[in-house]
Amino acid sequence: MKTLFQLTGGLLLSASFLTADISSSDLARLGDDLTPLGAEKAGNADGSIPAWDGGITSPPAGYSPGDHHPDPFAGDSVIATITASNLGSYRDQLTAGSIALLETYPDTYSIPLYPTHRSGSAPQRIYDATREYAPSAQIVNGGSGVGGSIRGIPFPVPESGIEVLWNHLMRYRGDAATRRIGQAAPQRNGRYTMVEFEDEFMFNYAREDLGVDELNNTLIFFQQAVKAPPRLAGTILMVHETLDQVVEPRRAWVYNAGQRRVRRAPQVAYDNPGTAADGMRTSDQFDMFNGAPDRYNWELIGKREMIVPYNSYKLHSDRISPDDILTPLHINQDHTRYEKHRVWIVEATLKEGTSHIYSRRTLYVDEDTWQILAVDQYDNRGDLWRVSEAHCINYYEVPTFWSTLEVHTDLIAGRYLAIGLDNDQRMYDFSVERSERDYSPGALRRSGVR
Repeated sequence: MKTLFQLTGGLLLSASFLTADISSSDLARLGDDLTPLGAEKAGNADGSIPAWDGGITSPPAGYSPGDHHPDPFAGDSVIATITASNLGSYRDQLTAGSIALLETYPDTYSIPLYPTHRSGSAPQRIYDATREYAPSAQIVNGGSGVGGSIRGIPFPVPESGIEVLWNHLMRYRGDAATRRIGQAAPQRNGRYTMVEFEDEFMFNYAREDLGVDELNNTLIFFQQAVKAPPRLAGTILMVHETLDQVVEPRRAWVYNAGQRRVRRAPQVAYDNPGTAADGMRTSDQFDMFNGAPDRYNWELIGKREMIVPYNSYKLHSDRISPDDILTPLHINQDHTRYEKHRVWIVEATLKEGTSHIYSRRTLYVDEDTWQILAVDQYDNRGDLWRVSEAHCINYYEVPTFWSTLEVHTDLIAGRYLAIGLDNDQRMYDFSVERSERDYSPGALRRSGVR
């Protein structure tokens, strides 16, 4: 595996205030030899990774908002199918998780490799904000927060693992959105019960009407209502995702349909179980990683060319059903798409004196979009335990690059969790308008009794 950049050490997190201190020369590179968000604009040496040409900037002909997003690369043919038998030819370009899945399920698991398309893009105002605020963006409180930035990517030329992580946490995903998705945790025989969620997001950090000092320590407003099955329906989780969760822990409430009461929910954090996930993921695995980073040391390993899930429009399609995707032991890989991309690799190791079910996490972060594409999670013995993948598309009506399906595979249990299933659901709506008033405990109570 070719290492493009090798960075060691990470940050010393003893100081309460650490400046990014982006140089004027690095700032000038944005939009020149670097993309507006900080990726290398050029392709790689052998041409297998093309130059970034702006990504997808407009919907294809015939698309209307509300449609499932048609695949702009449907005409591509598979370059190679990676299996356990030819793994040796690709091992250096695969995550530890991908290798483990190929070796654990040699008869059924494969990775279809397609031509690379650097489809990631964002609105011009996000590019402008990145350039404007990168000089003032700062790591604060020993890594638990970020100051001096709004709307843009705070650290487009990162120098540490914690900066890469914050780029993921603060990346653009639209202004507001609603979605109806399914979550399933199949048994080893493939049987599953679908849990249906109705999610709402208001990305406070992305708001055009806020200044850098007006965030009120709030990154995202989020609400998730369980719609099915009947035994779980009616429960609603509401979260005010605080920017610095050490200074101010995540503000969360749950509406209990049986009691018709709203209660604080401090347990929605760290390694507490994810909602209705059958113990198959932690709270901080949602969106691949979310929440406070304070329990880990974050080391930037470097940037590498790797085969990762990308442009996963097949998994998003309304021409297939969840039954086509949810097969025993792992999802049906025939509907997946993998490409070679440059990713930042960040190694997270559990700090002494803290606790989490994962002793170590290896993150693979897309250089073009700052989306975490894959995570390897290790147990307290140091063994690889769970493998997470984000199968992403460009939602080109925005545009934004975001997951359509997250898959968390437990190598020990022989099971997996898939969240984001939307093949038979109404499509994401990025045109909704929301305000802070919609995310008060009173609003939660009213929405619960309707």
